[in-house]
Amino acid sequence: MQDNKLLVIFNKEPVLEFDRNKPLPGKQRQYLDRMDERMNQGIQLGDTFIENPNPLQRAQFVANSLVNALLKQDFNQAIAMCTFLGKRMPELQQIQCEGTEGKGAKDSSEKDGTEKEKDGGISIEFIYDRSYEQSQQEQPIQFYKPEKPSEH
Repeated sequence: MQDNKLLVIFNKEPVLEFDRNKPLPGKQRQYLDRMDERMNQGIQLGDTFIENPNPLQRAQFVANSLVNALLKQDFNQAIAMCTFLGKRMPELQQIQCEGTEGKGAKDSSEKDGTEKEKDGGISIEFIYDRSYEQSQQEQPIQFYKPEKPSEH
C-alpha cells in the first residue's frame, strides 16, 4: 500500500504528519472551504498581492502561515495549515522548512514552490517525489575541489 502521508519537517526534525487515508470531520472540511473562500479574495506573497492565486500560490501562502505558526508554537494553527496542504496538494509528500523568527523580504519561486527569505531566515521546500523515509535513506554526494599538485 502506498504511503499516503504528508510530513512537515521543521529544522530537520519531523514535527507534523497528515494521513490522507483518515477521513476529515465535517467541521475541518468546512474550515478548509472557508480558507479557500478567503483566498479567493486574493493573497499577499512577499511584496506582491495576487488577486487570483493559483493552487501553487495558495500552497506557498499556507506553507508560510504554517511556518509562522510553528515559530509561534501555535500548534492548532499549524495542524490546520498542514491539513489544508495535505488535502489540497495530494501529490505533496514533504514540506521541509528551516528558519528562525525574523523579518526579511520573501523570494518566491513559482517553478518549484520554494519560498526563501532573502536574509536566509526562512526556507520552505515542497517535495513531491519521495517520502521522508526515502529521504532518510539517501546518501549525500559531496564534491571536493582537487588540490593542485605541488611543483618540485
